[in-house]
Amino acid sequence: MKLKLRSKRVILKHLATMALMLNLGVTGVYAQQRSVKMTFSGSFLPTAIDVQPDTITDEELLAGDGAFGPFTFRKLRTDETTPQSFGSCGSGFGPSIRVVTGGGVFRFEDGSLLTVTVAGGTLCVDLMDLDHLVGHLTETYQITGGTGRFKRASGTLTSTGTLSPVLFTPSGSAVLLTNTGELEGTVVGVRGMREGHD
Repeated sequence: MKLKLRSKRVILKHLATMALMLNLGVTGVYAQQRSVKMTFSGSFLPTAIDVQPDTITDEELLAGDGAFGPFTFRKLRTDETTPQSFGSCGSGFGPSIRVVTGGGVFRFEDGSLLTVTVAGGTLCVDLMDLDHLVGHLTETYQITGGTGRFKRASGTLTSTGTLSPVLFTPSGSAVLLTNTGELEGTVVGVRGMREGHD
C-alpha cells in the first residue's frame, strides 16, 4: 500500500514538473521578439468621419503578404488640414502634413486579427513630379493586440507607402488614391511566422 502511494506521488510530481516545463516553453514561444517585413497595395479616400477638429480622416483598404501570411488591412487615418513644413519628399521636395491619429485592423487568412493604433507619421507631396503628383506616407503603428495568433501581440511597425491619385474633384482635389509600400518592425508574442520571412 505504501509503495503504491509513493508511486502515485512520484507520478504526480513528474506530471507537475512536465506541466510547468510545458507552460514555460509556451511562454517562451510567445515572448520571442521577431523582426517582420510585409508588402502591401491598395487604395484610400477621404471620409466624412470627424475624429478631431481641423483634420481630414482617410479610410484605407490594403492587401498584402509577408511574415504572417496574406492579409487585408483596413485603417482610418487622420491628417492635419494644413502643411506644417516644406522639405525633402521622395526624390524631390514639397509640403509635409502631420498624421495626427488613427487605427487599423489586419485580417489574416486563418481569421486572426492584429490591431494597431497610429502613433504618428507624415504625408508629403513631391512637387518635383507634378505630372504624376506622387505622394509619400510614413507612419508608425503601435500594436495593441488582436485575436487568434495575435491575442498576446505587442510591438511596433513602420509603414512607408507611395501614393498616386486616381480620381479628382472638379476643384482639383484628389479623392481616390493608390498606396503601395511595405511594413517593417518588431513583434512580440506571436506564433506562426512563415518560413523565410523572419
